[in-house]
Amino acid sequence: MSPPVILYRYDASPFSHKIDNALLLKGVPHQHVQVASLLPRPEISEELGINYRRIPLLAIGNDVYCDTGLIVSALERRFPSSQGYETLFPPTKSGKAETGLVKLFAKYYAESAFFLPATTLIPWEKLPAPFLKDRSDASGIQSSPFYHASYQHSPSFAVHQSTPLPSQLVEITPFLNSPRNWYVPSMPDKVKLRSPSTNFKRQTLIEEQLCDGRAWLLETEHPGLADISVHFTLAWIKAFKPSKPLFDETKFPNVVKWVDRLSSLLKAKRKEQGVPVNVTGAAAGETIVSSDFEPYTAVGFDAQEAQRLRVQLGDTVRIAPDDTGRSYPTTGKLVALSLEEAVLEVQGKKGTLRCHFPRLGYVIKAAKDSKL
Repeated sequence: MSPPVILYRYDASPFSHKIDNALLLKGVPHQHVQVASLLPRPEISEELGINYRRIPLLAIGNDVYCDTGLIVSALERRFPSSQGYETLFPPTKSGKAETGLVKLFAKYYAESAFFLPATTLIPWEKLPAPFLKDRSDASGIQSSPFYHASYQHSPSFAVHQSTPLPSQLVEITPFLNSPRNWYVPSMPDKVKLRSPSTNFKRQTLIEEQLCDGRAWLLETEHPGLADISVHFTLAWIKAFKPSKPLFDETKFPNVVKWVDRLSSLLKAKRKEQGVPVNVTGAAAGETIVSSDFEPYTAVGFDAQEAQRLRVQLGDTVRIAPDDTGRSYPTTGKLVALSLEEAVLEVQGKKGTLRCHFPRLGYVIKAAKDSKL
């Protein structure tokens, strides 16, 4: 019998929708815990004993996975095609599945270089100040979109735009077509958006990738991680009025067709599989702590890596992202460690569970050390 699967999410989170779509493509039955867009989230911090602030999180039995990249890897490993589930790494027409390349594409292109400029299209002036402050504080970077938005609400920001600034659109259009170097002299220097000429000319163009008539980005048999990793951003910003030029069929015909094609497929799968049931944080916590956990040998313990990190098996350690959310480490007993992930035993409200973090992009320190 398959372990229970529970996704912690909220509707306004684009990354939640990415994992929704991953679960749909895989065909994995699951439940939802709907959490707030702002801290505190007692369903996670109190019920599970996990201080991690990013959403989504995915529980598979007693194992809770943080970060979308690790969630995808866990889903693929624990619900393999050999057991009747679909794969997120379908083979190309050559018959080969480029697993490592797709993971790199998803993390460093789709979730970073492609997603971040898309956030400039958000109607920041319509968002509540507490939300803006929360995201700005979490980022800790004054150059983040959340900082720009927070500054826009201050009296010193005199420029108010009801229509998209050219510089906002140019942050994302280079990914779809040829970049244009627009400059907005009226915007205060301290919040001026970065020049696309230096940031985005190096990026792969989606329209070009699709121009040979292929159905999916990597010419695979069916959509996979590469497709949903780009699609979730475009599907998200499509609801924002400033994004309308990005869906111009005369300029980006292949992109528009591809987005519609994948959206239709996901909609059909949702109709077929049904809408996940929402459960409370308390009920989810009970389910998780009463479920079995995957043997630690599945991850193993790399003693050489532990030595480099100056930690040992059984140590109390803290783990946090190395960028945003670094002020919210999760503390627990180190029970497994590999080049891909680290596993902590943590104490929730109802009992013990295992919390998994990726190694890439995360910091691990012994709890006795003062700072991460």
